[in-house]
Amino acid sequence: MAAGTSTALITGGTSGIGRAAANKLAQMGIHVLVAGRNAERGNNAVDEIRAAGGKADFISSNLQDAASARAVAKKALELSGGHVDILINNAGIFPFGPTHEMTEEDFDRVFSLNVKAPYFLVAELAPLMASRGNGAIVNVSTMVADYGVSGMSLYGSSKAAINLLTKSWAAEYGPSGVRVNTVSPGPTRTEGTEAMGEGLEQLASQAPAGRPASADEIAEAIVFLATNRASFIYGAKLAVDGGRTAT
Repeated sequence: MAAGTSTALITGGTSGIGRAAANKLAQMGIHVLVAGRNAERGNNAVDEIRAAGGKADFISSNLQDAASARAVAKKALELSGGHVDILINNAGIFPFGPTHEMTEEDFDRVFSLNVKAPYFLVAELAPLMASRGNGAIVNVSTMVADYGVSGMSLYGSSKAAINLLTKSWAAEYGPSGVRVNTVSPGPTRTEGTEAMGEGLEQLASQAPAGRPASADEIAEAIVFLATNRASFIYGAKLAVDGGRTAT
């Protein structure tokens, strides 16, 4: 992948980790397509990248099913001139609470965005990458997919599915030159986690690093796996959690 001609599609790319990754990729000369629900945030993200000399476009979508994933893939291919070289499945929701308080609607909403949308984006875009003989897919998971945490059964299980899909997709598309990997963050300061308040600090205090990550720190790992610096890495899960799952 030549950075100057590559295109990256980043779901949830209008804020937090996704936006940080979009900024970093754009600085490398990659055309970034940020997908998200909020048009104001999306346009702000694109304007910021363009003001810094990068190339970016916004794709408005409420990713929730196969149809919306296919629509995003189609728009991305139109905007990119027919090739998406990097797919970053970053969009996700993370409701916390006891299993017995979660409704079927909650379950469907979490699995639709966290699992179904990435699944069908890969179904649309990975075969095209394979036909060209190269591409990179980075899935964003979470440390709580690796161990049991009270109140995180729904979120953690959705991301555990993503961890397994990473391995399956690496086996399926890797022989054709498509690298599929996962970044598994720990507690991270973003707009989305502000509501956690002290809970974020408490969760982070359990790890050797003893603090939450910044969005930029997680984005560095995403960019590494998305580019040729990770050319021999297939089907891996990179823990960026301050050491929490190592202890």
